[in-house]
Amino acid sequence: MLSILRNPVGKNARLAVAAAVMSATFLPAWAHAGDAEFLTQSNANILWTLVAAILVMLMQAGFGCVEAGFTRAKSAGNIMMKNFLDFSAGTVIFFLFGFALMFGTDMGGFIGTSGFSLGGVAEGDLPWTYTFWFFQSVFAATAATIVSGGMAERTKFGTYVVVSALVTGLIYPISGHWAWGSLWLGDAGAGWLEGLGFNDFAGSSVVHSVGGWLALAGAMVLGPRVGKYTEDGKAKAIPGHNIPLAGLGVFILWFGWFGFNPGSTTTADNTIGMIAMNTSLAAAGGVLGAMFISWFRFGKPDISMTMNGALAGLVGITAGCATVGPGSSIVIGLIAGLLVVLSIEFIDKVLKIDDPVGASSVHGVCGAWGTLACGLFNIDGGLFFGGGFKLLGVQLIGVGAFFVWAFGVGWVMFSILKGLMGLRVKKDEELKGLDIAEHGSESYNGFQLFTTE
Repeated sequence: MLSILRNPVGKNARLAVAAAVMSATFLPAWAHAGDAEFLTQSNANILWTLVAAILVMLMQAGFGCVEAGFTRAKSAGNIMMKNFLDFSAGTVIFFLFGFALMFGTDMGGFIGTSGFSLGGVAEGDLPWTYTFWFFQSVFAATAATIVSGGMAERTKFGTYVVVSALVTGLIYPISGHWAWGSLWLGDAGAGWLEGLGFNDFAGSSVVHSVGGWLALAGAMVLGPRVGKYTEDGKAKAIPGHNIPLAGLGVFILWFGWFGFNPGSTTTADNTIGMIAMNTSLAAAGGVLGAMFISWFRFGKPDISMTMNGALAGLVGITAGCATVGPGSSIVIGLIAGLLVVLSIEFIDKVLKIDDPVGASSVHGVCGAWGTLACGLFNIDGGLFFGGGFKLLGVQLIGVGAFFVWAFGVGWVMFSILKGLMGLRVKKDEELKGLDIAEHGSESYNGFQLFTTE
C-alpha cells in the first residue's frame, strides 16, 4: 500500500503538519467505507490538492507575462512559446520518467527506481496517485520555465526543446528525490537529504534554486545579448517592452503561490490558512525591501526591481512557510527583497552575466536564502528560537548540494548542446528578433522594431 496514503506530507519536509492528520487522513477509502468522517476528509484532501495544483498551473501564465514584459517586443512570442513547451513537453516527460526518478523506490538515497508512467500502482491507490502526480507535474514545469527567463532573446528554440526535456525528465527529479523522495512511498522512497533532516516545505531549493542555478549556467554558456555590454565592459540597460504586462504576471504568480505553498500540505487541514498568511506577508516584505533599497541606490523606486522583490519574497518563504511565524515571514521576505536587488546588480555589473529577467537572482539566490532561513527562523529547531546550529548546518549542506548539482550539471549540459546543436541564434537573427527568426511571425503585427546592436 502506498505510504503517501498514510503520510502524504513526508517525515522531514512537512514538519509543520499535525501528526494526527498525517497518520489518519489518507488510509485507502475502501478500508473505512463505512466511516463518513474519514471519507469526507479523504475526499477533501484530494479536492484541496487538485485545486492547489490548478493554481500552480496558472503560474505558468504568470511566468510568461513576467518574462515577456521584461524583455523586448521582438521576442515576446518566443517567450510564450517556450512557456507552452515547458508545460506541455514537461508534463509528458515527467509522467514517463521524471515522477519515478523523483518519488519511486529509493536506490542509495539518490534516485527513485519505480513508478515509470505510474506503472505498478494498485487500483485502490490510483485516485490519490493521480492527484499527487498532477500536483507534482506543475511543480516540475515551474522549475523548467525559470530557465527560459535567464536565457531569453538569444537561444535556439530547437535546442531549448532538449533543455526543457532534460530539466523536467532528469535534472529536477533526481535532486528533488534527495529532499522529497518519501512523499509518495514513505521510507521506501526517502532521499539522503531527508535522512539528515533537511527542511524545504514547498521548494525554495528543490524547485526554485534548481531552476535559478540552471538559468545562471545557461546565461554564462550563452553569453550576453548583442549590445548588452560596451567595449570597455560597462553594462547597458535593455529595458523590457511592457511593464504593465510584467506587473500582471507578478500578481498572477502571487495568486498562484497560494496553491504552491498551502497546497504542499496535500491535506485540507487547519494549517493552510497560516501558510497562506506567511506567504503573503513575505511577498509584501519583499516588495518593501526591494522598493526601498532601489530608491536608496538609484534615487527613485524602481518598478522592475520592486516587482522582482515580490517574487523574491515569495521564493524566500517557500521553504519555511509552514515552519516559521508571521513576524519571521516578514523579515525573510524583506531580506529577500534587499538581496534580489543587490544580486541582480552584482551578476549584471560585476560578473557581467546577462540574465534578462533576473531569474538567477530571484530563484537561485533567494531560494538559497529561504532555505537557510529555515535554520534561523524555524519555530522548532531554528537558531533564533533556541535550536542551535544543527538545522542550520543541514540547510547549508542542502543549499550547497543543490547548487553543485544544478549549476554543475547545467553547465555540462549547455556546453555539450552548444557543441552538438548550437545553443545561440545567429547575430542577425537576434537583431531581427526571435519571433520572426525562430517562428516566422510577430507578436505585435505592424509594430515590429528592428535594432542594429
